[in-house]
Amino acid sequence: MYRIALVLVFIFTTSSMTPAQQKPLQYPQALKTEHSDTYFGTKVADPYHWLEDDTSSATAKWVEAENKVTFGYLDQIPYRGALAKRLEQIYNYPKYSTPSRKGEYYFFSKNDGLQNQSVLYIQKGLEGKPEVFFDPNALSPDGTVRLGASSISNDTKYWGYGLSSGGSDWLEINVMEIATRKKLTDRLRWVKVSGISWYKDGFFYSRYPAPPDTTKLLSAKNENHQVFYHKLGTDQSKDELIFEDSKNPQRFHIVSVTDDERFLILSISDRGKGKDGNALYVRDLAKGQKDFTKIIGEFDHDFSVLDNLGDKLLVQTNYKAPNQRVLLIDPAKSSENDWKEVLPEKPEPLISAGTAGGKLFAVYSKDVSHRVYVYDTSGKLENEVQLPAIGTVSGFGGERDDKEVFFTFTSFTFPPTIYRYNLASKQSSLFRASEVSFKPEDYETKQLFFTSKDGTKVPMFVVHKKGLKLDGQNPTLVYGYGGFNVSLFPGFSPLRIAWLEQGGVFVQVTLRGGGEYGEKWHEQGMKLKKQNVFDDFIGAAEYLIKERYTSSAKLAMQGGSNGGLLVGAVLCQRPELFKVALPAVGVMDMLSFHKFTIGWNWIADYGSAESTEAEFKYIYGYSPLHNLKQGVSYPATMVTTADHDDRVVPAHSFKFAATLQERHKGENPVLIRIATKSGHGASNTKKSLEETADVYAFTMWNLGMQPKF
Repeated sequence: MYRIALVLVFIFTTSSMTPAQQKPLQYPQALKTEHSDTYFGTKVADPYHWLEDDTSSATAKWVEAENKVTFGYLDQIPYRGALAKRLEQIYNYPKYSTPSRKGEYYFFSKNDGLQNQSVLYIQKGLEGKPEVFFDPNALSPDGTVRLGASSISNDTKYWGYGLSSGGSDWLEINVMEIATRKKLTDRLRWVKVSGISWYKDGFFYSRYPAPPDTTKLLSAKNENHQVFYHKLGTDQSKDELIFEDSKNPQRFHIVSVTDDERFLILSISDRGKGKDGNALYVRDLAKGQKDFTKIIGEFDHDFSVLDNLGDKLLVQTNYKAPNQRVLLIDPAKSSENDWKEVLPEKPEPLISAGTAGGKLFAVYSKDVSHRVYVYDTSGKLENEVQLPAIGTVSGFGGERDDKEVFFTFTSFTFPPTIYRYNLASKQSSLFRASEVSFKPEDYETKQLFFTSKDGTKVPMFVVHKKGLKLDGQNPTLVYGYGGFNVSLFPGFSPLRIAWLEQGGVFVQVTLRGGGEYGEKWHEQGMKLKKQNVFDDFIGAAEYLIKERYTSSAKLAMQGGSNGGLLVGAVLCQRPELFKVALPAVGVMDMLSFHKFTIGWNWIADYGSAESTEAEFKYIYGYSPLHNLKQGVSYPATMVTTADHDDRVVPAHSFKFAATLQERHKGENPVLIRIATKSGHGASNTKKSLEETADVYAFTMWNLGMQPKF
């Protein structure tokens, strides 16, 4: 499975040049305007507001000038090329997804090593010969068209699939006939935040109305999310409108159909109004219901339908259970008193649950590591699935007649490995091992707990070579996220090997705002408690320095998206604590994030500067763009973003970088790297490798490392 056919070792002797001896940087002069906005009587200047127009010639010239400075700097790093080759070697091994079954077919994706996109394979039975089913690499010469939503019809005749281009979140849905591999004429556009839910001779999906100007997608408002039913063989203009709520244009409307096509489930969220949960409605398709029946009408808690047991629904929720539980709900009975508790809340958070083969699989988190239990559908515990080590699992879903299920296990030094679990014997067996060239016995992982500013105990994982000396001289990369109930569990990254093998220490902090310890942990890092996230991250850095793992001169911080906000905020609050800062696709303008594309969706976690004066003052107090100070020596910083990011639009990074370059005082470089034909993350393998090489080279160079490859 995971293999490097040939390992070449590059021995590189660095030159005597130091970062300070590189050519002095001349940053592009960015035009400043008098633009400002007023919030509750406070006038806030926004001199680089013009950079929000990503299609203007002025912005294009600024981007070109910034990239010229950035790549000119990177070109001077003597080992950058050797590092790029080493990353390519490490990454060049086969990577497989967990297989899934539908009828007589098994599906899985595979990347031979350096393919820009993974290829989808099909085979009849587990003993059948795998065949290429769909290869996204054939769709574009630059390999930036990728597969998004994917769904097999219940009769296994058709496959619905969504494609995105250049890193965009917009999908175009197409349909293929499975037996013949023939692409049908169906073509559905302007799809976003949607699945493909088959029913009879078509499927349900969600979309937005076409933007008024399709050349300016990054400035388009994503509003009025609609649900349609598409009948195969018809034009999209003929699709039946199933649901919309134009009076509440910033709500998501997402539908799914139970496997037996009995129920149509409608989940509605109202995150633009600061609500963090979802309402739940259902239509009994078997009874021909035309209107949705309300199960839950409020938006304060999460409700997710796992499956149906006849005329009742299995629902995972945090309602009256911050750590989640599973209920059995009869849609015909509206009273909460009629709900039956299948899996009661436990001290450990329920991370996910799913059904397969008539069993209920539940994944719990115990001190940021997964535990898996098997129950019957009434909630009776049958057994625990034994895992090979402390780490993270995915999979366990399947069909109702499955006799076995598959899952993938991974940890920081345990490459992704696929196992086969037999429901009858209750035993797991190795299905597909990793072939990556990596010796886990050379490394160790520790979970440490430190005390944050307010006295909260916060864990973090520390990964490094065995025999590490605690002398304060170890180059250390600290990574975090801390938001949106997103949990960071132990996971393997082949590209991280290039950092670890050079003596680097990797640290992953379990920040509040995530879901590792349930909803209460999440709530302690959202809205008017967001500062806890930054304090946790700062506390982790201070602990590492105190325990002599590293020092400020050897310390780098990294985060993306909400984690980019984290890095930006900590850079502003404690610029002396870190030597290197790596904010990627970050939410940097916290006063106006909700005005771009899907940004209003984040109000549920952040609040809004336009909501109340209290929220404005709090957000204004930590917004990275608005807290950069004149004349401060900031860490060596490389902001990364992409021209096609329509989730966190590049204007956030553009304005932050321009302001940072204007106000920074000192010898540390402050750069912005702007990828093309990429989005919220690299759009293909080639771009991912190139960006990682540049980020690591920049980090190693500014931490004074002398790597040997």
